[in-house]
Formats: sequence, C-alpha cells, structure tokens
Amino acid sequence: MKVYQIDHVQIAMPAGKEALARDFYSGVLGIPEKEKPKKLAARGGAWFETENLKVHLGVDKNFTPAKKAHIAFLTKNVGEIEKLCIENGYEVYSDQPLEGYTRIYVLDPFGNRLEFMEKLEI
Repeated sequence: MKVYQIDHVQIAMPAGKEALARDFYSGVLGIPEKEKPKKLAARGGAWFETENLKVHLGVDKNFTPAKKAHIAFLTKNVGEIEKLCIENGYEVYSDQPLEGYTRIYVLDPFGNRLEFMEKLEI
C-alpha cells in the first residue's frame, strides 16, 4: 500500500472556542468554513476547507498548544499574511532562513504554531 496524498490536517483546540477559530482561520487566513457532518458536529470544533486545503480543528479536553509540531502552509504572499496577523493581534515571528523560501511562524488563537512559506523566484 502506498500513501499518496494528505486528505486533511487536524489541529487541537480548547472546547467552546469555535468563534476564535472562525475569526482566525476564516476571517484572517481566508479559508472558508465548511459545515461539519451532523454526527461529528456535537464534538465541537470547526472545519475550514477549499478545494486543495482542509484544516480541521478538533476539541481536545486536555488541550495543550503545539509549540514545536506544526503545519507549513504554502502562500503566494507571506508579507500579506504577516500584516493581517499582526493587525489582528496574533503573534508572528521568524526563525532561521530556509533556502528558497521566505517564511514566518504565527501562533493561532490557541497558541498552536503555524508556518507560512512562500517560494522565492530564483
């Protein structure tokens, strides 16, 4: 058996904070929210999806933010993501340069580390 694609990623979040998730993932990042299937909706959380990107936030009753493990999103404008995140009060920081990319890290509303990468034209 061969794995050939990621269907979605799931990020943990604390219970009852769906509005914060919507503000960030849909409002700031522009990923539209998708209604969860009825059988899963009772668990809480929220799903954000486009044709090529599926980010699911799931409630973890023992939530601890992911400070090292992270998702790396490709974007065509890291500067715009950085500006929007800063304007909306989210922590943004840099790390060591990575050849061929401009990149930043952002902490989501729950303290989870997310990486945003833009391929440089060489």
